[in-house]
Amino acid sequence: MVAKRNRRTDRGTDRWRAVAATAAGALPALAFPVPALWWFVYVALAPWMLLLRSAPTGRRAALEGWLGGAGFIVAVHHWLLPSLHVFLVPLAALLGLLWIPWALLVRELLGGAPGAGRAGAALVLVPAGWLLSELARSWPGLGGPWGLLGASQWQVVPALRVASVGGVWLVSLLVVAVNCAVVLLVAVEGARVPAVAGLAGCAVLTGAVWLGAPRPVVAGTLRVAVVQPGPVAGAAGAERRFAAGERLTGELAGQPLDLVVWGESSVGADLAARPDLARRLAALSAGTGAPLLVNVDARGADRPGIYKSAVLVGPRGPTGDRYDKMRLVPFGEYVPARALLGWVTSVGRAAGEDRRRGSAQVVMDLPARPDGRPGVRLGPLVCFESAFPDMSRHLTRRGAGLLVVQSATSTFQDSWAPAQHASLAALRAAENGRPVVHATLTGISGVHGPSGERVGPALPTSASTAVVYEVPLARGSTFYARFGDWPVVVALAALAVYCAVEGVRRLRRPVPGPTAPPARTVRG
Repeated sequence: MVAKRNRRTDRGTDRWRAVAATAAGALPALAFPVPALWWFVYVALAPWMLLLRSAPTGRRAALEGWLGGAGFIVAVHHWLLPSLHVFLVPLAALLGLLWIPWALLVRELLGGAPGAGRAGAALVLVPAGWLLSELARSWPGLGGPWGLLGASQWQVVPALRVASVGGVWLVSLLVVAVNCAVVLLVAVEGARVPAVAGLAGCAVLTGAVWLGAPRPVVAGTLRVAVVQPGPVAGAAGAERRFAAGERLTGELAGQPLDLVVWGESSVGADLAARPDLARRLAALSAGTGAPLLVNVDARGADRPGIYKSAVLVGPRGPTGDRYDKMRLVPFGEYVPARALLGWVTSVGRAAGEDRRRGSAQVVMDLPARPDGRPGVRLGPLVCFESAFPDMSRHLTRRGAGLLVVQSATSTFQDSWAPAQHASLAALRAAENGRPVVHATLTGISGVHGPSGERVGPALPTSASTAVVYEVPLARGSTFYARFGDWPVVVALAALAVYCAVEGVRRLRRPVPGPTAPPARTVRG
């Protein structure tokens, strides 16, 4: 009877822990837009980590790491429900597996009563383990690097300075290190000295970056108009959207401009197949005195399939500069393994036909400006691609002085998605020391300067307007633009050393010999 009661109690505890792990994993989502409680992220992981360190077995820690990871994915990406419906749950369950190694590290290094040495190792290895999960899910086939923990700090100036040195990856490492120190302070009395030392180390590193990292040197400005037509519904949506963009752009005539940017899918037909649209765009360029960067979402007249392409148009028509989107949104623009998963199109808004991928990134040359200054080199990105740090860095290293993101999040208009997407522009600007223009069809549009600072007003999802921004240009290079993802290399090296040391230690552990049978006593 007692044993049965104990089993029921254990099952009840296990269920409670499972629910708690899922909820705790979801907490960091509150640090991202729209709530944007950026300060909360520095303690948001602590409840989950406290649960993991108390897991009775490694198997239990793995389960709670998986559940917490799935909870995090659902919370950060809950706005995908209109498109994926219930398919979001198995997708989150799949991605949640990526947090199992991190959960095992937390239990191994923070469980029990770690001494100073183990606590110090935890302050390095637990953040490295978290970065491993972020790196794995950053693969485009798994959804890409949306919701990286460091991205929650897009409006925090010291964090943007850190991003200029080590990208969003270094910011993530520091955020997890602070959470790890908080757990040590709260739960491990004997590890408070290394915990305080860890917090001090994070503060010193941030201060050193603030004082010593090279800052972008502002070198002139560029007058850029962002055209945001606003929501357009109905069967003739593409034509009406084009007409709205045309009207708003026409109202800019008479203002000195260097560039006009339209959002993603702003042109719904191939310009070679519709020369009338090309002529209308050329007339707008001539009327405003500036080239137009539009985005064509259409089946090509000279090639099979549908592409999303950034196209530069001058007063004489398309200039020949064209960039085809390379990294597509899973399910939104293509269905991975369509033969196996094609059924999702019947339960959600998954792509009925796969878009085609571009083959290479492109840097476009804007014409010389009226005052004789040379034209700026432009690096285009399309929507989802602004989430990938390597793409904007590649454009910067190829000479882009201005990064432009063309986006459309109208499918998720009333959700957290537009704000989350717009916030990425600040990080990409700070990482590369280059201004970023984020132009959308339906909001949120905005501009960030070369240090990640906001330039001018953000255009909300309710706006239908065209706004001219004085965009500060910059010269020089950031540490991150020069050296790339070095924090990832350091984190992986630390994990490799730890695994090697643990492997050697286990190999050297004495193997227990066979147990001798009990002696028998013969009684006469």
